[in-house]
Amino acid sequence: MSSRPLPPPRTLLIIMLGNALYALDVVLFLLPSGMITGGTTGLALFFFHQFGLPVSVFVWGFNLLTFLLGAWVLGRSFALTTLVSSIAYPTFLGLFQRLPLSPPIADDLLLSAIFCGLLIGVSIGLILQAGASSGGMDIPPLILQHKLGIPVAVSLYGFDLVILLLQAFFTDVRQVFYGILMVLVYTLTLDKVLLTGLSRTQVKIVSASYREICDAIIRQIDRGCTLIRSESGFCHDEGFMVLTVISNRELPRLNRLVLSIDPGAFMVISRVSEVKGRGFSLSRDYRRPE
Repeated sequence: MSSRPLPPPRTLLIIMLGNALYALDVVLFLLPSGMITGGTTGLALFFFHQFGLPVSVFVWGFNLLTFLLGAWVLGRSFALTTLVSSIAYPTFLGLFQRLPLSPPIADDLLLSAIFCGLLIGVSIGLILQAGASSGGMDIPPLILQHKLGIPVAVSLYGFDLVILLLQAFFTDVRQVFYGILMVLVYTLTLDKVLLTGLSRTQVKIVSASYREICDAIIRQIDRGCTLIRSESGFCHDEGFMVLTVISNRELPRLNRLVLSIDPGAFMVISRVSEVKGRGFSLSRDYRRPE
């Protein structure tokens, strides 16, 4: 098995925070409202309603079983990223269930579905951003992919479908629809959280003053530029297009800078999901041409 160093304290704190938010969400919104959900929590709700087994007890046992299975099949590297979540989530869940927490909107299924989805999306997003797995039902799809080559998304959706059908035995049709709404909100929120702090703005600038604009971006905004050879479609004038990637809040400053140099500059602005390299995922390396 491959070795891997322990995560830094900041990463551990983020994983703990994500699991705490997830457990709090289950106690405040999911359990009191009776909504259905997928994953380990959904399976635990089925055993709770059918056999009276406490949710935290089932989650503890199931997470431990899947963790040991995943560590055996997928190796030590997987185990280290999953161990914290496999212990933290059921621990927080059992703790919050013992506290006198009063559900604020348990009687309003619509608000419960929305806020439950929001908190799940934020909590799982924090865990994934920290490079960890939330454990539980995330592990069997990974094992099936490793052993049988089945795509994770296919098996994950299959497991969630079975879990949702199991919960349909003790809930009504209205709760099923609210559960679907919660899953939609959770999915959208998760996508936003995963991209938070990663998205950037890409700007393409076509101007006869491309060298002056490029130099100004480097010196005044402290961002790199790439000159791409271009040719206009109508007059076939040859020149260069300036390509740069900046943070979202630097866009107004860049816009003023470019227009101050060339009021007729043509700019194409687009949002990119993630940028890797110097100045973003790597530290800046200042190199001046000799």
